[in-house]
Amino acid sequence: MTTPEQLQTIRAACEARAARFEQAAMDVFGAAELNWREKESAGALCRALEAEGFAVRRGACGMETAFEATAGTGGPVIAFLCEYDALAGLSQLPGVPEPAPAREGAPGHGCGHNLLGAASAEAACALKSYAEEAGLALTVKCFGCPAEEDGGGKVFFARAGAFDGVDAVFAWHPGAANYVCCQGTLAVTGVVYRFAGRTAHAASAPHAGRSALDACELMNVGCNYLREHIIPEARLHYAYRDAGPLAPNVVPDHAALHYYIRAPHVPQMMEIRARVDDVARGAALMTGTQLTIEPIDGFSDFVPNRALSEVLQTAFEAVGAPGFDEADRALAARFAATVPDGERETNILNDCRVAGQPRGYYAGKALDDTVAPLHWDPDATEPGSTDVGDVSQCAPAAQAYVATMALGTGGHTWQMTAQSGCAIGFKGMHAAAQTLALAGAMAAADPALLARAREELRQSVPNGYFCPMPETARPCPPED
Repeated sequence: MTTPEQLQTIRAACEARAARFEQAAMDVFGAAELNWREKESAGALCRALEAEGFAVRRGACGMETAFEATAGTGGPVIAFLCEYDALAGLSQLPGVPEPAPAREGAPGHGCGHNLLGAASAEAACALKSYAEEAGLALTVKCFGCPAEEDGGGKVFFARAGAFDGVDAVFAWHPGAANYVCCQGTLAVTGVVYRFAGRTAHAASAPHAGRSALDACELMNVGCNYLREHIIPEARLHYAYRDAGPLAPNVVPDHAALHYYIRAPHVPQMMEIRARVDDVARGAALMTGTQLTIEPIDGFSDFVPNRALSEVLQTAFEAVGAPGFDEADRALAARFAATVPDGERETNILNDCRVAGQPRGYYAGKALDDTVAPLHWDPDATEPGSTDVGDVSQCAPAAQAYVATMALGTGGHTWQMTAQSGCAIGFKGMHAAAQTLALAGAMAAADPALLARAREELRQSVPNGYFCPMPETARPCPPED
């Protein structure tokens, strides 16, 4: 149970730092850097944490744009996770409810990671302040995790054992609704399939050529047939990394596909990947081309921890939903009007499903002003993937979604970018920071709770953490 004194102290600690972390959030928003290139973004958060007395180790675990910030000694170790990478092509002016790129074609924070990183750092600072004021023996850690969108900074941390001594991890993500996430996510692996053939004149000597592009197309046909024969929760997506020479009268001697393979659990994902590999080999055989398989990355599925999820729920209910006002609701309504009705309804229904609420729970609202009751459903799976899954298999972890945008807004959109840089996003960010910090304070004061959380993790992951990241993977930007 939380106490009024705990809540009051945490809230005051966050409010005292609100301006600093809003500025950090906007610094990250303005930098809008892609995966593995987040130098300015990581720097903004590092400077804010150092100003609060954290010892910050930059370049953690061999990742140039990662950091590990630590404050305090002894007692339990409570950790928070920062993200700060942007998405390609989603540049948008903050708070503007119509498409208005700040820089045409540039990256933007269409997943709200500028808010995510700033709130987690704010929570770490508030918990440090609370522990000092309460005389509580406690170690607070804040991990700066690059490349969540593509690359998986947290997986490199996990592979290096960075979370092994952590007693509890509290995470959050910007969203349209307020709830604690008590479902799994899809494990995912990224693989590039490169085909090498032989060039020839496509009209006068096609028989002399071996088309790498044909191999790609046959692989895609084979995988589309494979979809019928894998578990329905699994997903296959692909994009061309190389479509071969541009001249149509030349038989393409090189082409490549980048596949994402997803499933509810890592073993299922790896079994499906083996079948996709076989389809690629078959395409190479049919076309007389040579195949190179290049594993790129791999994320584990998220394992929610009930003991910590219940603490996070209690903290969220104590803090309450973000304090949106009429101006926020009016702006949110303008953003909502830009989302096609069918798409908006689908997004809202998905929030209802994941939050475990009835179909009409969010009806008639522009912004979510509630905190949904805890809906424990660990056997269900959210449709996305995240490298928080790897953290959750190394240390007990709980995660919340906090409203930072209009109900019905989709992720990875210009609308989410715009709302991540205005008062709507900031109010959600501060509610998230207070919730995470309060949950950390409650957990740190309850050794029995932390023991239950650790035992629950042992039972959920009885064989320990298996890292799905290829051993050859390196934390560096992808090829252009």
